[in-house]
Amino acid sequence: MLFWSIAIAVTAIACAAIYYAAAGRSAIATPAVPEDNTGDFRVVLAGIDADLASGKLGEAEATAAKAELAREVIRLKADSAKAKPSNGELGQGALFAGLGGVAVLSLGVYFFLGQPNMPSLPLAERSEVAAQSINLDDAIARIEQQLAANPDDLRGWTVIAPAYRELGRYADAAHAFQRIIELGGATPDLQTNEAEALLLAADGAGSPAAMDLLRAAAESDPTHVLSRLYLAAELTRTGKYPEAIAAWEAAIKLSNGNEPWLSAAQSGLQAAQNDGVVPNAVDDEMIQQMVTGLAKRLSASGGTIEEWTQLVRAYLVLGDRERAQAAVYDALAAYPLTFDRGDLDAVALGAGLDLDGAKP
Repeated sequence: MLFWSIAIAVTAIACAAIYYAAAGRSAIATPAVPEDNTGDFRVVLAGIDADLASGKLGEAEATAAKAELAREVIRLKADSAKAKPSNGELGQGALFAGLGGVAVLSLGVYFFLGQPNMPSLPLAERSEVAAQSINLDDAIARIEQQLAANPDDLRGWTVIAPAYRELGRYADAAHAFQRIIELGGATPDLQTNEAEALLLAADGAGSPAAMDLLRAAAESDPTHVLSRLYLAAELTRTGKYPEAIAAWEAAIKLSNGNEPWLSAAQSGLQAAQNDGVVPNAVDDEMIQQMVTGLAKRLSASGGTIEEWTQLVRAYLVLGDRERAQAAVYDALAAYPLTFDRGDLDAVALGAGLDLDGAKP
């Protein structure tokens, strides 16, 4: 059971990350901006960065310009709101660079710049506003106040749901995704997002509500991969092997043979076919894949303290104390205050790892 004790602990994080990389899945299930237009926006963004580097723009002006650009992206998405969501291809580099920032950027744009009825402002007048948007906690608190006053604000829930998830507030994320579904209708992506948050909130205990959502997502879209991956992992974890086999096989049939999640799914299928037991060599290979994927994402774009703690635990289970210690140091750098670190200190101290925060 060594394999499933660690594999299921990071499946929700790893499966989501590798699927985002393979399929370009939107974190908040909004219609895709046409590729040619996003290319134009990237050119403008590069120009802003160049002006910042050359001194033509100050830091505040550049931040405001980027926020204005983001608002234009959101406006374009709104214009195509009735278009069918599409899954493009997104490389791992783009994923790692952008996944953690999506929620932060959306929050700032929504609250400070992106109100549907707010008129455009000159960049100079936006400098102070843009600087304020950097404080994520304040932005979330103010959006929460607005949602308390207007609980039917679909846009607000859509922005705050992925932010909650990024911050490890999984129960709040699940509630936010539920409100999005109630106000705007269910989609397979939204149902899977809510299920993901419920599973993460359950911390390995499972969630019947999440399973219902995943089944609904899979049934409503025969090509929806991520819902099937989550279903298969949970069914395997709970010992429902015939159902798990069907879910793994359904996901694998949707692959074209080179997706990053494919080898993990194949190993999961093998485990389900053997009543949850796979050879140790396969165990180690799949665990290493999942842990490596999580480590790369945290190193590139950061993450919650819970994710850092999971990474440390994973390395300890694998017997890799050197990487476990390095992960502790990285987590300490990201979360220097003791009261922010939750179980991390207890896990590290219990394993005899150093907590002084100074890398040798």
